Amino acid sequence: MIKKILIANRGEIACRVMRTCQRLGIKTVAVYSEADAEALFVEIADEAYPIGPAAARESYLVAEKILDVAKRSGADAVHPGYGFLSENEEFAEACEKAGVIFIGPPPAAILAMGGKSEAKALMEKAKVPLVPGYHGDKQEEKFLADEAAKIGFPVLIKASAGGGGKGMRVVENAGQFSEQLQGAKREAKASFGDDHVLIEKYLVNPRHVEIQVFADKFGNTVYLFERDCSIQRRHQKVLEEAPAPGLSEATRKKMGEAAVAAAKAIGYVGAGTVEFLLDASENFYFMEMNTRLQVEHPVTEYITGLDLVEQQIRAAEGHKLPFTQADLKINGHAMEVRLYAEDPANNFLPGAGQIKYLRFPTESDAVRIDTGVREAPFGDGDTISIHYDPMIAKIIAWGKDRDAAIANLKGALDQTLVTGPKTNLVFLRRLLESPDFKAGKVNTSFIKNHEAELLPAKQPPSDTAYALAVLGLLNDRDVLPSAQDAGSPWNDLSAWRIAGGDTEVFKFENDGKEAVVTVSSKKGFATPQLTVNGKPVSATFAPAMYDLSFDAKLDGQQYNAVVLHDGRDITLLHDGHYEELNYLDPLAYESSDNETDGKLTAPMPGKVVAVRVQLGDAVKKGQPLVIVEAMKMEHTIISPADGIVEKIHAGVGDQVHEKYELISLK
Repeated sequence: MIKKILIANRGEIACRVMRTCQRLGIKTVAVYSEADAEALFVEIADEAYPIGPAAARESYLVAEKILDVAKRSGADAVHPGYGFLSENEEFAEACEKAGVIFIGPPPAAILAMGGKSEAKALMEKAKVPLVPGYHGDKQEEKFLADEAAKIGFPVLIKASAGGGGKGMRVVENAGQFSEQLQGAKREAKASFGDDHVLIEKYLVNPRHVEIQVFADKFGNTVYLFERDCSIQRRHQKVLEEAPAPGLSEATRKKMGEAAVAAAKAIGYVGAGTVEFLLDASENFYFMEMNTRLQVEHPVTEYITGLDLVEQQIRAAEGHKLPFTQADLKINGHAMEVRLYAEDPANNFLPGAGQIKYLRFPTESDAVRIDTGVREAPFGDGDTISIHYDPMIAKIIAWGKDRDAAIANLKGALDQTLVTGPKTNLVFLRRLLESPDFKAGKVNTSFIKNHEAELLPAKQPPSDTAYALAVLGLLNDRDVLPSAQDAGSPWNDLSAWRIAGGDTEVFKFENDGKEAVVTVSSKKGFATPQLTVNGKPVSATFAPAMYDLSFDAKLDGQQYNAVVLHDGRDITLLHDGHYEELNYLDPLAYESSDNETDGKLTAPMPGKVVAVRVQLGDAVKKGQPLVIVEAMKMEHTIISPADGIVEKIHAGVGDQVHEKYELISLK
């Protein structure tokens, strides 16, 4: 029996594993980097040990440090989570040699599927359909370019050693190949320590459908049905659901049996995922096998009623599977979205920084939240670090059918409020509201093909937004009344005169247009009289006692909102909506240090990995100038106009902060 588990991971997955361990009465041990010293997973673990600097290569990727903690803590098992060392056969072997149970497949199985090229060769021998491509060891640029030309553009360059969209590039024509190959290799090296790539034919508009498999040490292997993961940006999943919409029972069975055959061929044990591309005729092609738990495993748990982490632990202990394929049935429909710190309007650029406000919906039988960050009802919350994936949470919902799951998930997003770094929250709501998505018409190009619908041009703030913003400013200013003395004048810091009441004017600016809100407090703070751009608005107001949020009713419509005020910048969150307003605060300090068009800055903190120009070079609009790596991804800074490179302020290897000036153009 396993009595103590070390979780060799961080964030949301560490918290997820600890949740199951606590239910099973198993003690947990956390390891943490300097950046995670005060993280939620460290707090809830039974024991926690530091393992080094923030950079993963100096902490979470150092097997020796993790095994040293296992020895010192007396842990008898290691759960690798996903990412980091979860698919590293050398780490699995080191655990075995140290007498520590590795909660995952045997090292040989990880090795067999660990390299995409080797895995495809193995599947080819097993007669599993493959996408046309080159999966060999030759890595010279000219050879790979020739192979790409043989396959026919567009092609996909993929890192052989890992997944998650890292080291992956779509190449539309031969002229792009060299630049994209170099970028893919750099990203692969940074993420997986291996720059080996493979080349595949890029299938236009397929679906990404994966099969969850599970096996014990006695050769019993089952499939736990499929997940559709087609909704992606930058080849990374945004929304997953189970079962896949519209998939025929015959194809489900064929894909499940193919996945089981793949797992048996390598002597698999534990939870794994076999990923396929599916075309419009339901022909499927093997992509890869992830020899670990997947980020999206909760949707499978919802429709099967199983705790996959518990089953992983039981399999590692040597128990037989407690069910057969015939025992498994699909119950309802489940859907998961990944709430990220990123800017969808800016090509989903990852973000970082401190969470200013965070509130999740209450969990229930139909709604689940998996997160590694804390709610912060009275102040700043946890920080999304530049060193790791920018996921804030996974929000998962279940329903008796797909429509019910969508409705429950949308309701959960409506109750989710988060601010600090930009997030994809509003984007996720639009996604669930898309008619084509509701109809199940999904594929891997869905976001690109629905860009106008999902990423519309920014609209000016509504009168409702201005009204809620002003109520938030008043809520900020006033001391919340106590239950014992709610009517005391000492609890009211709003405008007041002996004659009773006063009118205050609030001004906002959007694209050169001014908006004006007037507030009269004659009836008291709870029932302010508002006029928004000359239109009277009936309002009632009720601040929360233990939260930054407030309830308001405007012209009979109920709202729940949070307003965060920082000088002229106002962030408004209400009922799943997010708006940024420019408040003409008479007390706000205005900096005169305005950036000119010729100053190109870093979009976020990161490391300069390439400078494509030299001092004095003439550049064209759209030309790549500098490449910055952040969160294991590369971000190319391009020239906004024709010009001359006047100054270069950063070199390869430099660490730069957000808005650091990289290049000056004349």
